[in-house]
Amino acid sequence: MAKQPMLKFVTVGRDMPEKRAADARAHDFQEIYAEFAERKAEEQAGRCSQCGVPYCQSHCPLHNNIPDWLKLTAEGRLEEAYEVSQATNTFPEICGRICPQDRLCEGNCVIEQSGHGTVTIGAVEKYITDTAWEEGWVKPLTPAQERPESVGIIGAGPGGLAAADVLRRAGVQVTVYDRYDRAGGLMTYGIPGFKLEKPVVMRRNEQLEAGGVTFRLNCAVGEDISFEQIREEHDAVIIATGVYKSRELQGPGAGAQGIVRAIDFLTASNRAVNFGDSVPEFESGELNAEGKRVVVIGGGDTAMDCVRTSIRQGATSVKCLYRRDRHNMPGSQREVANAEEEGVEFEWLTAPKGFKGDPVNAVVVQKMRLGQPDATGRQSPEVIEGADYDEPADLVIKALGFEPEELPKLWGADGLEVTRWGTVKADFGSGETSIPGVYAVGDIVRGASLVVWAIRDGRDCASAVLDRFAATAVAAE
Repeated sequence: MAKQPMLKFVTVGRDMPEKRAADARAHDFQEIYAEFAERKAEEQAGRCSQCGVPYCQSHCPLHNNIPDWLKLTAEGRLEEAYEVSQATNTFPEICGRICPQDRLCEGNCVIEQSGHGTVTIGAVEKYITDTAWEEGWVKPLTPAQERPESVGIIGAGPGGLAAADVLRRAGVQVTVYDRYDRAGGLMTYGIPGFKLEKPVVMRRNEQLEAGGVTFRLNCAVGEDISFEQIREEHDAVIIATGVYKSRELQGPGAGAQGIVRAIDFLTASNRAVNFGDSVPEFESGELNAEGKRVVVIGGGDTAMDCVRTSIRQGATSVKCLYRRDRHNMPGSQREVANAEEEGVEFEWLTAPKGFKGDPVNAVVVQKMRLGQPDATGRQSPEVIEGADYDEPADLVIKALGFEPEELPKLWGADGLEVTRWGTVKADFGSGETSIPGVYAVGDIVRGASLVVWAIRDGRDCASAVLDRFAATAVAAE
């Protein structure tokens, strides 16, 4: 009788890939987790309980068939595991690295709820696809038949690239427009290399280009090409710009030199460190934390990226101000723990009241307490009067989240309806907007969200566009 490869969670404990020591990893931008060895990946995948109602799958935005590819991995059938994994996910090796699994699949694992420790789903997902690349199982995009329809995609982030992948595999002619010089959006320039090494993103860009996707980079819509021109050149248009407008700080001195936006700080670091680009603002020290007392304001994953990047750049101290407590922090708890190991100090229940000096030399911090719950059910922070103090700072990084740009105004697209928050009004299933033949996906519809949700939106929208083309073809017969 064959040995049962699954249900080992009672006898085998949860084990993550080895994490490099904090004092070693805090000086470089390489990923902090090692790869699973084959035997360890099979062992950890074998802890899955194969439950009848897989909450890991239902809480994954892509509804990845997690139990099946875990079982295949445990049985040593890794190529089949990859086929199942990539059937629902355009970029499984990226999601395995940067998804907040503790809030999604792993956080809802049945055996976690029973006290046995969650299956290490993200680490296994990463291992499966990294092995697939090494073994040559990742195939080029080769449509069975070319189609005459053309789609223009504005934005080369995860949503736009996911849509491009699905459409191109179906034979559609795809052109992706992006304002930056490299595709990938925040995966390329926003997320640091210690979470997502850049060759992982670049090889996907290369795969898409080799498969026939046309990239028009350094191309800003509304400046280098008009929105109407793109509509005229294509049978359908997908808006996947993301949200890049940073929320601003208020208070006296908020405009002082040395107070910078998170997106500028992270982009400069990624360009200089990961790509070797010449970045004058980085070289001058304007967007470089080396030798500085750094204060990061915010509590999300972008703030975690900033504090951990500052440590690696050689800051003399790094502190993070967040107006609620640790339990209410929106960022990944795993990221918070990694940051603390690397030397970041968190000042919970604090918020900036103002700033001193120009260039800045201190943040005036007001202490907070949690009061009554707000409309979302979270306790609202309240100021403790008379408890202000000065926090010395040479560099202050604003990581307060992102808002959408005013696309109708920037693009002269008066018919493009937006919500009261400025996001594009679109059907959440198909992505259809108020303009016929124009769709929108990802953060520009949802507001600042996760990469995995953008991938989901891009795939769903591409399917809707293909259905529209099919319906048009039938009507023409």
